Amino acid sequence: MIPKAPIVSVNPQTLAQAAALLSDGQLCAFPTETVYGLGADATNAEAVLRIYQLKGRPSYNPLIVHVPDAQSAQQLVTEWSPQANRLAQRFWPGPLSLVLPRGPHIPDIVSAGLPTVALRVPSHPVALALLQTVRRPLAAPSANRSESLSPTTAQHVQRSLPNVPLILDGGPCLLGIESTVVDLTTQPPRLLRPGALPLRLLLEELPDLQLPSFAIEQPTGAHPSPGMMTRHYAPSAPLHLIDESQADWVASLPEPRGLVTHRQLPSVTPLCQHLELLPSSPEAYAADLYAALHRLDDQQVRSIVVLRPSQDNDWRAILDRLGRAAAR
Repeated sequence: MIPKAPIVSVNPQTLAQAAALLSDGQLCAFPTETVYGLGADATNAEAVLRIYQLKGRPSYNPLIVHVPDAQSAQQLVTEWSPQANRLAQRFWPGPLSLVLPRGPHIPDIVSAGLPTVALRVPSHPVALALLQTVRRPLAAPSANRSESLSPTTAQHVQRSLPNVPLILDGGPCLLGIESTVVDLTTQPPRLLRPGALPLRLLLEELPDLQLPSFAIEQPTGAHPSPGMMTRHYAPSAPLHLIDESQADWVASLPEPRGLVTHRQLPSVTPLCQHLELLPSSPEAYAADLYAALHRLDDQQVRSIVVLRPSQDNDWRAILDRLGRAAAR
């Protein structure tokens, strides 16, 4: 019989239980406003290794370290620039991760051997309560098998990682995709991963921010940020990005088919047995995207068809996730 990780509601007793596990070098899954994270004490290299082993995560893919406030972040870096201070004041707690020079308290394994570390302060009350209870920085990638679909509920975590010692259930994640990652060790700063923080808000603070191309590319060697693998965020069924003109091609895909779209597609919808009609705004679309793909996996579809959103900055994070999910 396949084991099931225990899912517990959040109260002072279960927070203390989770903190005890983490303090003992074990793992715990917990909710953030973006996706559920798989946490370990970021100062304990053996504990962090357990994350890589449980997820099947390659060692060149670094982790993001979660802290309860900006003061805690400053203790983990060798330089805290005025730029970092300004961004933290505006966007923390929230879905922004800052890449900064790594201090001696963070072991190499967290950062794939690079001299930098990605830090953020989550805004989810359960994540903040856990950080304040455990009193340690937590390295926490998404709580799922490497390359697979990110979890936005405790049940998603349980299905993907049945051997997690404990899952704190904080309900569905509000934002639904991972944090935005910005590298402040370069000038001008670089956007490494588009994410849940709208790019237009970030550009108000960093008008010279270097943006990557829309093309899906994987860096060689150690990655400067998580989320840069060519294939990532993928559901069980093959995902195909389409334009509306490709209805004839959709008919050739294996059935049953699932369709994810943010507007009506009369030429494609009749060809698909399961429909996920998502909101037309990028923020609302992102909030339900992973959950929609999980629902289609639950329906055991053999093909997932996704209408390609427009290629502009408002949809950049979603295009990034869909492009990597569709990679073969």
